[in-house]
Amino acid sequence: MIERKEYQEYVKQKSPKSPMVRTLVAAFLVGGTICCVGEGIKDILMLIFKQMSEKDAAIWESCIMIFLGSFFTALGLYDKLGHYAGGGSIIPITGFANSVISPAMEYNREGVFFGVCAKMFVIAGPIIVFGITAGFLVGVIGYFVI
Repeated sequence: MIERKEYQEYVKQKSPKSPMVRTLVAAFLVGGTICCVGEGIKDILMLIFKQMSEKDAAIWESCIMIFLGSFFTALGLYDKLGHYAGGGSIIPITGFANSVISPAMEYNREGVFFGVCAKMFVIAGPIIVFGITAGFLVGVIGYFVI
């Protein structure tokens, strides 16, 4: 029988070494670039439409970023970016668009209703349900506490 310490040493020898520094730098750079693109879109919108408020520009920026995340997922580029950047590609708005579009594309061959519509929220559905439920509970608690 192998001892626990021997087993841990064996696993340590056989496990591939993770390039942690490269992974962290890539995640930081890609995530930061996605955020900078979003801020740039908002700045350009406010520059072009001078009467647009910052709140309206932020709404349009969100819509454009969701479109871009979905578009690059459809082209197959977002998955390549995610493979390279790891956690840096799951910036909430574009990563969420990717998590909705990816299953929809995967199940497209099963038809519109039984494929795309039924499988679209396989990954994102639990997040939506949990977010709504948590928001409701926090709102109720806040109503009675404040």
